Amino acid sequence: MSSLLNDLVAALSSGQLRVIDLTQPLEPSTPVIELPPMFAPSPGFSIEQISRYDEAGPGWYWNTIQLGEHTGTHFDAPVHWVTGKDLPNNPCDTIPPAHFVGPACVIDVCTQCTENSDYLLTVDDLLSWEAEHGRVPSGAWLLLRTGWAERTDPKEFFNVDENGAHTPGFDQATSLLLATERDVLGVGVETVGTDAGQAGTFNPAFPNHATMHGHGKYGLTSLCHLDQLPPTGAVLIAAPLKIVDGSGSPVRVLAIVEG
Repeated sequence: MSSLLNDLVAALSSGQLRVIDLTQPLEPSTPVIELPPMFAPSPGFSIEQISRYDEAGPGWYWNTIQLGEHTGTHFDAPVHWVTGKDLPNNPCDTIPPAHFVGPACVIDVCTQCTENSDYLLTVDDLLSWEAEHGRVPSGAWLLLRTGWAERTDPKEFFNVDENGAHTPGFDQATSLLLATERDVLGVGVETVGTDAGQAGTFNPAFPNHATMHGHGKYGLTSLCHLDQLPPTGAVLIAAPLKIVDGSGSPVRVLAIVEG
């Protein structure tokens, strides 16, 4: 093993580096995005026992599971959106594995989101953050901390009224700047999707999905514990299942931070 990798293992063993799990538990109560009734819904997570040290399997325990690709903390591949359908290496199984690892930049807009559930991260927000923490590097994950991971009640998490869901997201100009001028790997959010709850009413609709995936970028949703990450300095690992032609996948998102 190289000295560089030895140093990494030693730092993890000594506690100089820590691993933070940014993933929500996956269970039948895990929230799944709700679409208007004219669209096909995604099923929630279900689990059924095959055997558990019994006559069906005396020495082992295992289950079958059923879920949509975009359930719980999950990865959005470019092929997930119509704007990314013709790009090369756009499904889960052909994305270069190096794209699953990158530096994390965390922008905290909890205060703004407390005052406005529909808050959109603006270009000015991004430039202000960069003035303090440095330019978002190419190949980074841009993570938006909104406080939504603390909403354990599904009603508060979805925050739906007669006008639909009210959750924060990205202004279209910010998504475009991140995808092009900053060349990020993708964005991550604490909400159920990478677009704001009202994004279906925007013109164009769902601009973050359309922009990110149209530029071959990725999305991570339903993240948690972003409060344990520094604004910069963490390394993010988010590897989806290698589903052939998969549009996305549940994912275990891990961050390595200095202890």
